[in-house]
Parts: sequence; C-alpha cells; structure tokens
Amino acid sequence: QVHVVESGGGSVQAGGSLRLSCAASGFSPNVNRFMGWFRQTPGKKREGLATIATDGGAIDYADSVYGRFTISRDKGRDTVYLEMNNLKPEDTDIYYCAAVRIFRAGWSEPIAWQYWGQGTQVTVSS
Repeated sequence: QVHVVESGGGSVQAGGSLRLSCAASGFSPNVNRFMGWFRQTPGKKREGLATIATDGGAIDYADSVYGRFTISRDKGRDTVYLEMNNLKPEDTDIYYCAAVRIFRAGWSEPIAWQYWGQGTQVTVSS
C-alpha cells in the first residue's frame, strides 16, 4: 500500500521561508517515482507548483513560484522537499504532495498523478 505524507507546514510572515517535506513509500518496483507539489484553496482547482523525476532531474516549476520555490529530493529515496522563500500572503493554501506520474496530461494537471498526501496548511500573514 502506497503512503504519501507531507510535513513542515505552518504559519509565517510575508517574506519568510518554510520547507515542506514529503515521504512516500510502498511503491511497486517497476513504477516511476516522479513526484510533485500542488496547492489548493477549497473550492478552487488544485494548482501544480513543481515536479521532479525519479533521478532528481526533469525539474519544472509553475510561473507563479519560479525563482521563489525549489524542489529537491534525497538521492535514491522517495523523499522530496519544497523550499519556499519570499512567501507572500497569496501563497496561503493547503499544500499537497503527489507521486507516480500518469502520462496522460501535463505534470501540472492533477489527473497526471496517481497518489496524493493528505495536505499540509501553509499560512502567510502580511
């Protein structure tokens, strides 16, 4: 059984930083280990933020976070991080980790991912 668990959310003032972590486990040996980060405000579409391939390559970002957020992963492990700098009040959201790409849509589309974590709240105050 696959488990995807995020941690590291919290409250910070505008201009501050947070680091989110995501630990995944239980994968079958032959599936890809692409992982990604999304965020969502209740009632709105889940927004793709960043993605990283199994080997740590193929990194891509949404324009909204490019230059402020950095995705990384532990080499050889299914643990990924999202370093978030210069946070803004509009970054307030629930942040989700996604794992295992389904190559039927671009990475920023929620339907392109098979497994999801439960989410972690990030709140940025002005």
